Amino acid sequence: MFPSHSVQEWLVRPIVQVAVHASQFPENVQRALLASLRTRRINHKFLYDSIKGTGKWLALHEAHSPARTDPNCAETYEKAFVATARLTTAQRIHVIGLGCGSGQKDTQLLKLLNQDGKHLSYSPCDVSLAMVLGACQTVSAVVGAEVCFPLLCDLAEADDSAAVFERQCPPDASRLITFFGMLPNFEPQLILPRLAALLRPHDSLLLGANLAPGRDYAAGVQRILPQYDNKLTRDWLMAFLLDLGVERSDGEFRFGVEACPQGTGLRRVIAEFHFKERRCIQAADEQFEFRGGDAVRLFFSYRYTPDRVGGLLQGHGITVLDQWITPSEEEGVFLCRRTG
Repeated sequence: MFPSHSVQEWLVRPIVQVAVHASQFPENVQRALLASLRTRRINHKFLYDSIKGTGKWLALHEAHSPARTDPNCAETYEKAFVATARLTTAQRIHVIGLGCGSGQKDTQLLKLLNQDGKHLSYSPCDVSLAMVLGACQTVSAVVGAEVCFPLLCDLAEADDSAAVFERQCPPDASRLITFFGMLPNFEPQLILPRLAALLRPHDSLLLGANLAPGRDYAAGVQRILPQYDNKLTRDWLMAFLLDLGVERSDGEFRFGVEACPQGTGLRRVIAEFHFKERRCIQAADEQFEFRGGDAVRLFFSYRYTPDRVGGLLQGHGITVLDQWITPSEEEGVFLCRRTG
């Protein structure tokens, strides 16, 4: 969960300055929530929008993520980080953690960069204030507060993210952008152009993706379904519904696999709440009615293969320079740059 050593460190520094992008201004967050309820397709950011939701996600991550449960996965990330640090020759490095989460992977990478005596700065970015502050705490042993620039931002809504990160980066620093575990939770045709626009010619992108194991792609996606269809995932998703005013007895969760609606050839895990009882929800000035048989999609997670990652990135002008795949074939790390 949150770093145990943080209390003493942060009592010394009681104020943390967090930049807030317009995508996370209250009126825009409310607009996104209303759109989610109208379409019955929940924006993922609302699942992390509270301390409670963040805590439940972290518990789920610790229990079911291969990064925590598979020692070979941690070793694969370590190999990727060591190789990336070796290839990063600039003396001033600005690391941008897109979807930083708890900041554990970014901290691991920054420690390796720090061993080479580089001058480091860091911008943790997430939709959750709890996540951003947690990342600041985790990384504090490596990067001082004076060169840590936390940002609360919804990448899906931030058309100007390239300009925002340009302003945050020290002018003489090379940039290393991390994007761990985030790719599966975005529609590919939305997030890939954003990543391409963010990358400058000499930037490096270190991307982690959940993969479907085995030669049979469809069977591989089915195989990993238990990582999502479990009690901790239900508890995490239910926290959001309870905050809305939905009761546990109003319906049930259903998990499944479906093809990408955008025709990419990808498949994704989806989690839906199916109502058995009528429920009315009040949000802002609108009322939303759900009847028995109605469903709300709460979550989706795409599964990739190494070839699919490379092909989709190449289609947006991003080239994979190197990759590291876990022995289980369920996780991959990809070092990328802009093509040409």
